[in-house]
Amino acid sequence: MSLVVKRVESKVDLKAFIRFPLRLYAGDPYYVPALDFDDLATLDKDKNPAFEYCEAEYWLAYRDGKAVGRIAGIYNKRYVEKWGNKYARFGWIDFIEDFEVAEILVRTVEDWARSKGLDGLHGPLGFTDLDREGMLVEGFDQVATLATSYNRPYYPRYLERLGYVKDVDWIEFKVKVPESIPEKVLRVQNLIAKRSGVHLYPWKTKKELREKFAEDLFALVEEGYSHLYGTTPLSERQVRNYIKTYLGFVDPRFSKVLVDEHDTMIGFGISMPSLSRALQISRGRLLPFGWLHLLFALRHPKVIDMYLIAVKPEYQARGVIAFVMTSLTQSAIEAGVEYAESNPELETNIEVQGVWKGYEHTQHKRRRVYLKRL
Repeated sequence: MSLVVKRVESKVDLKAFIRFPLRLYAGDPYYVPALDFDDLATLDKDKNPAFEYCEAEYWLAYRDGKAVGRIAGIYNKRYVEKWGNKYARFGWIDFIEDFEVAEILVRTVEDWARSKGLDGLHGPLGFTDLDREGMLVEGFDQVATLATSYNRPYYPRYLERLGYVKDVDWIEFKVKVPESIPEKVLRVQNLIAKRSGVHLYPWKTKKELREKFAEDLFALVEEGYSHLYGTTPLSERQVRNYIKTYLGFVDPRFSKVLVDEHDTMIGFGISMPSLSRALQISRGRLLPFGWLHLLFALRHPKVIDMYLIAVKPEYQARGVIAFVMTSLTQSAIEAGVEYAESNPELETNIEVQGVWKGYEHTQHKRRRVYLKRL
């Protein structure tokens, strides 16, 4: 049977690239598709501001005319400039359980990376740290989230056969929502508030959040996350794009803004109701009725996904992160939420993992970025 790899060259090809995993994972209870419009906006070279400094190509593998795999190659020039590693990235990688398919896809990206003068390939990674990243190596029996990808156990086995080794791991936690907040915790929070003047800003509407805090929020992301693996500075256009795309989903119950006595942002925590089940039902599409499932999930959450949390460095030692977590916990209790899913956290980030010490929690997933020198 003939196996060929074709470059994605048209809008029709791009849609086939985006929709390929839906057939691969049809009926899988753990796979969660990305939102169609989100992947289209990310991968379209005319829409994604990352193409101001990135190059990318996408490929589909076909056997006898039937799609059997996909992969993207990304050359993020800001990454090379910042970290000094002449690496290309691979991402959006999916393939049937056939080593030959995985091999031809990965070799295609390796050859492309060499043609760019690069000497390494790592991934799965996206254009920025806010894209899906990492390959699942533990937790194959756990439902994915909107922010993370899912893959079957043969994926990492095939990559390792091709000479790829661990570069970094992220771990994820399932955190049980308690029945109540201990009185001692509330007393300590009130004491910190009196001493420091720190308090939660009671924002009510998405418009208020965007107009008053959006730019400060992303500036704090840059400040707090810049030292983490693979991160690169965001352009002004990218920030505006993320504000428009993602802050439209936030909910005052589950997204908290921490300010000082002058109402200047010093920290935040962004969470939102889990959309995993709604996306499975709608297959990642808003139309014709997918938006109804998403709306129900947003209004009646049993699970919340925690995306970003950051506090200015000068406040981190003062215990003020407790304001964010205590307020989020109280909102979760009132909304009848049963548990929360953490975003991937670097396995070496002990400080962030320490946030869960006061909660019943389980480390239930691990995902990995692989690296190969070319």
